[in-house]
Parts: sequence; C-alpha cells; structure tokens
Amino acid sequence: MKTVFGKSLLILTAAACGLFCFFALVVFSFLNTLYYETNTQNMRRAARLLEPFLNEVFLNGAGAPPELREIAGNSGYRLTLTGADGKVIYDSGFDAGSMENHGGRPEFAAALNGKEGAARRKSDTAGIDNLYFAIPVYTGRPARLSGALRLALPVPSFGRRVAAAALPNIYLPLLAAAAAIAAVYTFSRSLGRSFMRLEGLAKTVSYTPHTQIAAIPLVSVSDTEEFRALEAALRNMAAELARRIEEARAEGSRLEGILNGMREAVLAVDGGLALRLVNPSARRLFSIAEGTTPYLLEAVRATELEAAARRVLAGGGPEESEFHLSVGGKRHFFHVFAGPLQASGGVIIVLEDITRLKRLEQVRKDFVANVSHELRTPIQLIKGYAETLRDLPSGGKPEGMETLRRGLDVIRKNALAMENLTTDLLSLAALEAMEDAGGSRLEMTEQRVKPLLEEAALAAAISVREKGTAVSVDCRPELCARVHGPLVVEAIVNLLDNAVKHTPPGTAVVVRAFTGGDDGGELFLEVTDNGPGIAPEHLDRIFERFYRVDRNRGRNAGGTGLGLAIVRHIALMHGGAAEAESRAGDGSVFRLRLPAASGD
Repeated sequence: MKTVFGKSLLILTAAACGLFCFFALVVFSFLNTLYYETNTQNMRRAARLLEPFLNEVFLNGAGAPPELREIAGNSGYRLTLTGADGKVIYDSGFDAGSMENHGGRPEFAAALNGKEGAARRKSDTAGIDNLYFAIPVYTGRPARLSGALRLALPVPSFGRRVAAAALPNIYLPLLAAAAAIAAVYTFSRSLGRSFMRLEGLAKTVSYTPHTQIAAIPLVSVSDTEEFRALEAALRNMAAELARRIEEARAEGSRLEGILNGMREAVLAVDGGLALRLVNPSARRLFSIAEGTTPYLLEAVRATELEAAARRVLAGGGPEESEFHLSVGGKRHFFHVFAGPLQASGGVIIVLEDITRLKRLEQVRKDFVANVSHELRTPIQLIKGYAETLRDLPSGGKPEGMETLRRGLDVIRKNALAMENLTTDLLSLAALEAMEDAGGSRLEMTEQRVKPLLEEAALAAAISVREKGTAVSVDCRPELCARVHGPLVVEAIVNLLDNAVKHTPPGTAVVVRAFTGGDDGGELFLEVTDNGPGIAPEHLDRIFERFYRVDRNRGRNAGGTGLGLAIVRHIALMHGGAAEAESRAGDGSVFRLRLPAASGD
C-alpha cells in the first residue's frame, strides 16, 4: 500500500511531466507557426519583386525572359506561371508542355480569383514537401487578370529542422528533473518511515494500560526535533486517553451493576421512542428478549406511558405519576418517573412496582373497616346494657334481678367475643411478623403427628360437648413429620372449632392425617364435617380475614372471622398451603398441605 508521500510524489511527478509536455507543445506549435509564416512572408516579397518581369510573358506571348530564368535559378525558388485558364505557361523546374492544368491547385484557385494564395503540401510533380505562394498577375490598361505566378520552396518540417539542435539540449533538463524527483522521493521515504514508526508506537500504546505506557521503550522515530516532540505528545495523549477510557469502563461497569441490581424497571428511549437501554428487571417484567430493543409501545403496550414519554420529549420536563398496567395477565400498579436525557435527546423511564403496597393498603383499609364492624355491635350492646343496668331501681326486686342477670350475660358474652377477636388479631399479627422474617424464628422438630391431632381434639372438647358433636382422629401412630407442633395444634383447633360451629348437633367431625403427593413427600391434615357446605363461588375467598359466607350466621355462632386466615398463615409458615373442598348441602373438607412429611 502506497504511503501518502509516495502518492504525493507520483502526483507531483505526473503533474510536472504533464506541465512540461504542455509547455513544450505550446512552444513547438508557436515556433512551427512562426517558421512557416516567416517563409511565406519571404515568398511574398520575392513574388512582388518578380511582377515587373511578367508583362513581357503575358503581353508578347513569349517564354520567360532570361532575367526571370536567372532569378529563378539563383533564388532557390521554383517558379510556375499559368494563364487565366490555369494552363501552365512556364515552370522553372519542369517542362510546361507536359504539365497538367494547375487551376485546381488551392493557391492557383485563390490567385486566379484575384487573391493571394498559400498552401503547404507534397508536390505531385516533384514528390517532395513544398511551401507554395501564388499571386494574381494583371496586365494592360485597364488592368486585367492575365494569369498567376506561384513560388514553391522545398521546406522540411519544423520538427526535423530543429531536432538536430534541440535533442542535445533536452538531456540536461531531463537529468535535472530526474535528480529533483529522486531527492523528493528520498525525502518522502524518510517522512513515510518516520510516520510508520509513529503508527507502530500508536498501535502499541493503544493496547497498553495507561500506568504502563511510560515503560514502553523509546522508538527512534526521527532525528528531527519536530518528530520527537510529536512522539512525546502522542505518548502523553495515549496515556491520558487510556486513563479516561479505563475510568469510563469502570464507571460503565458501576452503572451496569447498579442498573442490574435495581428492583425498579429502567427503560431509556431515543427521540423516536425506540428502546436503547433496558435493565434486567424491565426485561423480566415485560418479557423483552435479551438482545432485542423494540419500540416503547411495542414493549410495554401502554399508551399512557408512551404519552408521558412524548410529553417529556416535547419539553414538558420530568413527570411523576401512577399507572396500572396489565403484565402477564395480571394488573400491576407502578409509580413512574419519566425525565429527559440531555446528552442523547431521549427519555429515561423508571417504573417502581407498587402493586404489593397498593394491595397492603387495601388490606389495611379492609382490616380497619372489618375490625370496626366487628367491634361496633359488641360495644353497642355492652353500652346499652350498661346504661340499662345503671337505670335499674334499687330494692332487689325479682324483676330487677332478672334484668340484671340478662344484662350481665350479654355484657359477658360480648366482652368474650371482643377478647376472642383481640386474641385472634394478636395471633395473626405474630404469624405475619414471623412470615416477614422468613420464618427464622419458627423451630421445626421431627415428631409424631397423631398426638398433635389428639391434643387439638382435646382442646376443642368443650365446644364439642356443648354441641353434641363426635370428633374422631384417623392417623397412623407411626406417622412422623418435621413441623412446629404448637402451630399445627392451633391450626387444627381452629378448623375443628369452625366445623363444630357450622354443623348440626349430633353430627360427626373427622380429623385425618396421611402422606401423599407426587413423590409421597407431603403431609395432608384434613378436617371433614357434615355441615351445610359452601357454595363454589366462596371457596376462593374462604381463607381471607373477616370473610364470611353468611355474616349473620357466623356472628351468631361466635366466630371472629379470622380463624381460617390464621390456618392459612400457619400453612404458609410451613411452606405449604390451605385448601377447602365443599358443595352446598354436602359438608366440607378443610385441608393443610405441608411439605414436611418424613418416612414412617
């Protein structure tokens, strides 16, 4: 590959040669024209000198006079005379009688028309290159055109005439030009090698950390001060550039780590709303394939978000708002920040998923409303009976004592309901606290399951006896599981209490425990009753706190509406789930699936 200096040398040489040839051609053309013009002028003067000798030829009809013959022989010109019809009368070089009519020759044609004529061609008669000049000949008074006189001079070409003298003088300029080209070539080669060494140095430092550039051996680029200064500047520039590149890479790695570690979804779009940056959270959230950067609307399918980005692009400034988007078929709530990217003219969008916060806020609102609703009736009853008792007349009359006993029973019953509600709330709060802590405070131990079920049945014995319900335990004595015993007992007690409250008197409730599942590694704890059952539309919400299939029936039965919610949390604490199966009028089955079963 030619260097820039080699190319420049070739261009310069070609330009010099072209200019020299053009100049030589112009000079040669000018001298050639001058050469022929000078000869033509000489022939014109000679022809005018011969005019006085022509009258005798045309007036007397005789041949050329001796004077004309002598002049033709001494001048070196060939003389030719023709009549007005172009017929040759006299020719100093050939026999006129044997010559053809010359009226068609260009120079004679011009002269016979009363004008001077000149031409340059090879003579058909003599067979050599000649320069011709002809003038009209006028005789008599008044003057009339009698014929034409032509002078012919053998003239070699200008090139042949000057070649012998010019060629020796061309060698010196050619040698000087060759020497100049060689000097320029040598100089350009020297510059080219210096720049090639600089190129090698640049390639070396480009792959070297900036801390090691100073240790690169010095390169003998050139002896000139300018190249040494250029080499030093190149080293300094490369070191600074490498340092800044490493800092930029480190900063990019830090930013990438921050973006990859963010739980928020981060999207950066350009002025055309095409995605230019998507962090992993955003790719997972919107199912954007790795390596693809679609447009914003195509990726998130939210016209509200696109509209916010367009407002920011239009110069509206940063925006913060809340959107709800459908992601994976589920409704998610997001806190969205959209701000301009000054450097690239795009928009940065940060989406924080606040679905859980919204859900918790709704749960809190429902919880406050439900607790207020549950407490309002007992408080109103206690308040009403307290006022009634305050207004009873003194004296111990029987009717007053009966009213007092009935009021105290109502107060006791509602105070007990409030106590149960408070106890269940505290229990539920404790379970949620342990769940938020990842169950780290829950101690699991390997123990037999049947004693736990029997303990739960014994704890529910009072309500069982009052209702006349028969409770049976169906469990193999050797069945063991790794569970938290007190919580399992509490869950079974709640299920038994729920079953006893909602079954007719004298019916049976069965508590069963067995293993199953795909690999036999799950423990199933079931409580089966013969109650009125639950309609299918209520099964999905039966384990929600304060949810009741029939609010009046549940409240009259003395329930708090939190028992099944507590059961669900206990199942979750064990890494399992709570389920319910039922049909209206055909009893119910409440089941705990715990992944804590062990072998017999």
